[in-house]
Amino acid sequence: MRKRSAGEWTWPLLSLGLAVVLAGADANGQTPATRDTSRGDRMIADYFRTETARLSERCLADIETLEDWTSRREEYRRQLFEMLGLDPLPERTPLNPEVTARTDHKEFTVERLHFQSRPGLYVTGNLYLPKNRGADEKLPAVLYVCGHARVKKDGISYGGKAHYQHHGGWFARNGYACLIIDTLQMGEIEGLHHGTYHENMWWWFARGYTPAGVEAWNCIRALDYLQSRPEIDGERIGVTGRSGGGAYSWWIAALDDRIKCAVPVAGITDLENHVVDGVIEGHCDCMFMVHTYRWDYPLVAALVAPRPLLISNTDKDPIFPLEGVVRLHSKVRKIYQLYGAGKSLGLHITEGPHTDTQELRIHAFHWMNKHLKKEDPLIDTVATKLFEPAELRVFQQLPEDAKNANIHDTFTPTANISEAPKNAAEWKQQRDGWLAVLKQKSFAGWPEELGPLDVKPALSAQRDGIQLSAYDFTSQDNIRLRLYVLQRAGLKPEDLELVVLNSVDEAGWKKFLASVRPAFAEELKDEVLPEADTAAYEDLKKMFSSFKWGMAYVAPRGVGPTLWDQTPKKHTQHQRRFQLLGQTWDGMQVWDVRRAAQALRSVAGMKDIPLWMQGERSMAGIVLYASLFEPDVARLDLWNLPQSHHEGPYFLNVLRFLDVPQAVAMAAERSKVRIYQDSAEGWDYAKQTAAQLGWDEKQLQIRVAKPE
Repeated sequence: MRKRSAGEWTWPLLSLGLAVVLAGADANGQTPATRDTSRGDRMIADYFRTETARLSERCLADIETLEDWTSRREEYRRQLFEMLGLDPLPERTPLNPEVTARTDHKEFTVERLHFQSRPGLYVTGNLYLPKNRGADEKLPAVLYVCGHARVKKDGISYGGKAHYQHHGGWFARNGYACLIIDTLQMGEIEGLHHGTYHENMWWWFARGYTPAGVEAWNCIRALDYLQSRPEIDGERIGVTGRSGGGAYSWWIAALDDRIKCAVPVAGITDLENHVVDGVIEGHCDCMFMVHTYRWDYPLVAALVAPRPLLISNTDKDPIFPLEGVVRLHSKVRKIYQLYGAGKSLGLHITEGPHTDTQELRIHAFHWMNKHLKKEDPLIDTVATKLFEPAELRVFQQLPEDAKNANIHDTFTPTANISEAPKNAAEWKQQRDGWLAVLKQKSFAGWPEELGPLDVKPALSAQRDGIQLSAYDFTSQDNIRLRLYVLQRAGLKPEDLELVVLNSVDEAGWKKFLASVRPAFAEELKDEVLPEADTAAYEDLKKMFSSFKWGMAYVAPRGVGPTLWDQTPKKHTQHQRRFQLLGQTWDGMQVWDVRRAAQALRSVAGMKDIPLWMQGERSMAGIVLYASLFEPDVARLDLWNLPQSHHEGPYFLNVLRFLDVPQAVAMAAERSKVRIYQDSAEGWDYAKQTAAQLGWDEKQLQIRVAKPE
């Protein structure tokens, strides 16, 4: 046990090795992956259902007139740019287009080309150009964006354009120029769409990054390229694509008015389908913006109005279910009707699964003819594949300067704050700006109002001079948590000198249970108890006999009593669901810790007792941020606090504005901060800020852990 002079004593934390053991199997041989998680599963399902309904109900609900819509449309579009990582819009650097080869057909030519949407971000594509056109004829053009079709042989990726070539050939045979561009992940130069889906790159949320933004930007630059071509009519450009390409069709049609006609195929549905019905589990990250502004998808579709839009889908598509598509269409139709453009919105549903069917193609071709060529000829040809993949290949050797594979590291800018503020005025401006932006961009998913805590006593017991009490409280709708409080038996709450709120992760939760099991196993029989830690219990007894301190423990949502399904797929998809609601799991745990502090202060006699807060690992970061929004936190004890949000905790967009050292500086102005770690490194910004502004040296201390 680590013990210091009165006021500097810190509740001992178990060694990392023991914490790892405790995070594994419990006394009954259960691991998080095998435990009964039905309580947590019900809780989180109810929570997701309630939050989704709230966002769905408000989507476009307050739009009554055309003026209501037009007065907000540009701000909505700006928000969409931002949620795709495109605000501010990247510089339109030279495209440096190059046609590397041509493939000939009797009715059209295919130019195999590439351009750079940003330096080193290569877009490979095929431009289909009909041969039967006049010398001065300007062609209508279609931007075809590929879905998730991998065409790869002997280690060579030929891109989705090889799979979807029949669309380009058909358009060219019917008098269109058609540019088919590859996706980031399945192009000739392979990038990554599955950062959170497969790779646990949760820092994408913190960076405000989504590959949907890359796809949207590549489409914007593809329009720039099409308009640069002399044979193309830059005022008659449409977009279509299916599945992932359907989603990218939505992005570019919503963002760019140069799209005059759109046919997204099987690329959109509403939040209810994604979050409640679970179709998110069938979609990679490129299908979603970063939901900072908490939209439902009809708002994306409404931004296309009043331009011609055909929403096209099959009736048995498991990842774009019919019910959600119809609900979305109903809301979007309202906006088209306000414009008096009801005839410019179509809903096409045909029989079939999630497949590129001929019926879907025919209606897309018909829509383009009607709105780009102002004609409606009989479609008497079919879309067929005419080339081998190698005949459409752009690069024989991939460029060495390509950044596609790691574009997620640079696509969205992050804050680079290394110098401490020079004076109090500069600091105040920085601090206030960070707090405001955190509320707006990172924690907008917190409840708008503090609901009732509804604190109810849950248990009370005494053993060996220790009092154990528990209180249940409501963090927000459907999130009911328990707060445990330990103190010397016989002390009234108002007799305490301080109370420490410990916010625990799964390892910390097991550590707490192990430390109290020797005396309170009967009271905790509803919990899954690990092996008893008698040494830790003896330390508790010594501490409470020496100090008039209270020790409170809370397991935020998804931890301990509310643990949900821990199979890798389900755990991953729950975290992705939070993002679709404009939240992160970590960000909502910050809210839970805040509410636990409020609940603790509501206990009779506790209101004016000095409050300390403590956490370990990523939970230390959650405690840190909770302290920024709760008044009068006297001290923070942060164990092994991550030094960057790249390692956690993960809050939406936070890295675009600040990082953990800046949050530490903000906390140190309000509370005494003690950071415990293996070295003294990593907190220069916070230390320099404290020194520059003349804060008491006791406000921020870095304590290097000594070997036991």
